[in-house]
Amino acid sequence: LPIGWSAKLLAVDGSVMADVGRQLNRLPADATHLVVSIGGNDALGVSSVLNAPSRSVADTLLRLAEVREQFCLEYMSTLDAVLAVGLPTAICSIYDVRYADPDQRRIAVTALSILNDCITRAAAVRGVPLIDLRIICGEDADFVNAIEPSEQGGKKIAAAIVSFLTKYEFRSGRAELIVR
Repeated sequence: LPIGWSAKLLAVDGSVMADVGRQLNRLPADATHLVVSIGGNDALGVSSVLNAPSRSVADTLLRLAEVREQFCLEYMSTLDAVLAVGLPTAICSIYDVRYADPDQRRIAVTALSILNDCITRAAAVRGVPLIDLRIICGEDADFVNAIEPSEQGGKKIAAAIVSFLTKYEFRSGRAELIVR
């Protein structure tokens, strides 16, 4: 961060959207901006749908639609609570997982694109910038395991956050995609 700036990490490993209210209660009184990355653990929580037996493609798509609809409702509600704080805010997409098995990776990335669509739409509808972690952490070396960024990935994410903090016009009310 630029000299004189500071950051406070309020996230707790394993947290889901339902935990955001408690995290906001720990927000420092002198906070000036928020960067919110939510939904990844919620996605993990419903990932069993990917291995569920199915009678048809349509049956599978209907199950995924139910997951998407519930995710979108929770996401919009949580984002509204975050925005009610009244601070300039950026949201993050859910990064693509790095499973070792190529088929498992393809399935998970495809399913995550359905949930990331909710996040992209939320950014557009609410007029907030979106830090796209799928693009920022686009290399296997950006991950220490299938779902956690490495030091390299963390540096890329931090650089994107600094870009948001130093270059975004907060009064514009425009959604903007941040990819580096």
